[in-house]
Amino acid sequence: MSDVAISVVGLRKRYGDVEAVSGLDLAVGTGEVFALLGPNGAGKTTTVEILEGYRQRDAGEATVLGHDPARRERALRERVGIVLQSTGIDPYLTVRETVELYARYYPSPRDPDEVVELVGLAEKRDTRVLKLSGGQQRRLDVAIALAGDPELLFLDEPTTGFDPGARRNAWQIVRNLSDLGKTVFLTTHYMDEAQHLADRVAVIARGEIVAEGPPSTLGGRHLAESVIRFRRPDGQLPPAFEAQVRIAGEDAELRVSEPTKALHELTAWALGRGIELEGLQVSRPTLEDVYLDLTDGEGGSG
Repeated sequence: MSDVAISVVGLRKRYGDVEAVSGLDLAVGTGEVFALLGPNGAGKTTTVEILEGYRQRDAGEATVLGHDPARRERALRERVGIVLQSTGIDPYLTVRETVELYARYYPSPRDPDEVVELVGLAEKRDTRVLKLSGGQQRRLDVAIALAGDPELLFLDEPTTGFDPGARRNAWQIVRNLSDLGKTVFLTTHYMDEAQHLADRVAVIARGEIVAEGPPSTLGGRHLAESVIRFRRPDGQLPPAFEAQVRIAGEDAELRVSEPTKALHELTAWALGRGIELEGLQVSRPTLEDVYLDLTDGEGGSG
């Protein structure tokens, strides 16, 4: 990667006897939307806080836009925007006043009205913060992070607690940022969010990156098997597949490396007996399948 916004080599962080991050390596390209996924206790939050400059590392190297984040240099902070899971904003300021206030902290801020437009709050420009909905307040959080016209944005679980409509609106904001050439480092526990937004994803488990790549191909590379699902007719199963089938009530799930061949054999067996295979479907592993497989089925977002 010739143009790198974030570089991490051999990163380590320990809390007492627990090593939260264990020699982690990571690189994020300039202009890339990158998603870091991981269950509670995997080391995701620690890694992000080190990159943001809020936590010191024990070992390894970390570079953000050419700076060591541990030094907390003003030259770096002026180029980075951070959207935390929760922020404290004066509830009696209007949307525009809030963005304008934060813009004054930066040497080359973006025009406040342009920022308000970018995050979809133009109609709420003169509305006080306390009158905004939860989704609108989250958009304002993004607007604050954009006030200084940063090159790099850290978005920490940006749509937690959102309804489906608000989540889709937030996704459009991230796409707008990508169109502007911003580098976005996204943490999320929503697999569909990473699938839709990220150019690349990395899965962290037990303090290490266990898989990395474009979301559209990560599943195909890690899990070679396709999944055939169908409803068992009268509890019957093709003898050739009995050892491979997973049973859940009337439903059967068959994992195969050659889906075309297996599907041909399965349908030939059904046709030969005049059987209708209800609910028949074939699918490739999703990003969520890969995530659960890599993290031993753990959930969460820590």
